[in-house]
Amino acid sequence: MSVHSLRAAALAAALLPAAWAGAAPLSLDEALALAVQRSQLTRSARAGAQGAAEMAHAAGQQPDPMLSVGIDNLPATGPERLSTVAEGMTMKRIAIAQEWVAADKRAAREALAQATASREALMEPVAAAEARLQTALAYIDAWYAGAALALTAQGEKLAREALEAGKGRLASVAGSSAEVLGLASALGRAEDDSAEQRQQRAGAAANLQRWTGRSADDLAEPGEPALPGSDAFVASHPAVVARRRDIAVAREELELARLNRRPNWTWELSYGQRQRMPDLVSLAVNIPLPVAPAARQDRETAARLAQLDKAEAELAEAERAAAGEYAALSSDAQRLEERIARTRTTVLLPLQQRSETTLAAYRGNQASLAMWFEARQAELEAQRRLLALQRDLARARAQLAFKPIANGASS
Repeated sequence: MSVHSLRAAALAAALLPAAWAGAAPLSLDEALALAVQRSQLTRSARAGAQGAAEMAHAAGQQPDPMLSVGIDNLPATGPERLSTVAEGMTMKRIAIAQEWVAADKRAAREALAQATASREALMEPVAAAEARLQTALAYIDAWYAGAALALTAQGEKLAREALEAGKGRLASVAGSSAEVLGLASALGRAEDDSAEQRQQRAGAAANLQRWTGRSADDLAEPGEPALPGSDAFVASHPAVVARRRDIAVAREELELARLNRRPNWTWELSYGQRQRMPDLVSLAVNIPLPVAPAARQDRETAARLAQLDKAEAELAEAERAAAGEYAALSSDAQRLEERIARTRTTVLLPLQQRSETTLAAYRGNQASLAMWFEARQAELEAQRRLLALQRDLARARAQLAFKPIANGASS
């Protein structure tokens, strides 16, 4: 039996319950969409982005004015203590003050808030990319676990049929007790392999159901996703995109620190009312005096500049790490492709030919039942190793395809 026909048989076995139920199997694309919809991290990131966007709208506004009401020069001693009408200097006063922030400084605050909101908004596509990646890996594990289960079931069936044939040969004096005992032991190992593979399949299905909320019993065969090039992988890598947003925030923080070297003025207008005397109007301007800019404003600017240098260094490191990750995954995929091709031609094909030759010899009474069973069992084991290599290749390709942020969110 060829590997392609075996995979087709495994897929048919996996989809048999779905055919009975009349339901289409769950595809990889459907699983990815379900995972993104169900991801609570995506929901949390979306809420955080909305909150940051609201804060960005308020950042460019002037501060709220301050209203003050009071009584000045109220007598504190004597018979007219605390009287508001006995002393001519007593004045009832109401005032309003407004801190005035320059337009360029308000624009810088708004730009910083928008950069922060943009960084916060990035968390949603990052969470979605992580959900897609983990779901793709879980889907691959579940599908290949099902295919491996079909192989072990085939091996168990082979062992059971061989044991029955061995018992029949023993009854006709054509076989031996040693042959039957060996086949019985092989059947026990095959049953244990099937039980272990069912356990692995159940664990993989449960992991996939955690992401999708759907039963993983009916899965379509995962196709080969489109793979990005090195530059596209690095540019859309979550760590690289996050470091770029950090740089944007650091630049806006540095610009705001430079503008903060100029203090904000506060205007105050007050109206005073006195008994038997003219009312008074006062106008004042409060100007902070930066008496030690080297100890405060300059230090803040230097700190923001250092933060920008740090963000740029982290971006360079993230780009190198992403490029290294791409190279490693691409190299793994290439080596796995070579191993798969080599296994097919130098391992599996000779074993298939050996099985066919041994079967013909067995039918012609030129080979024992144990010899044919051993040859067929070795072929099935080679098919299992090939299936494991194909699973590892699919996982490597999934990491290349789904690790980057999708849908242009990296821009």
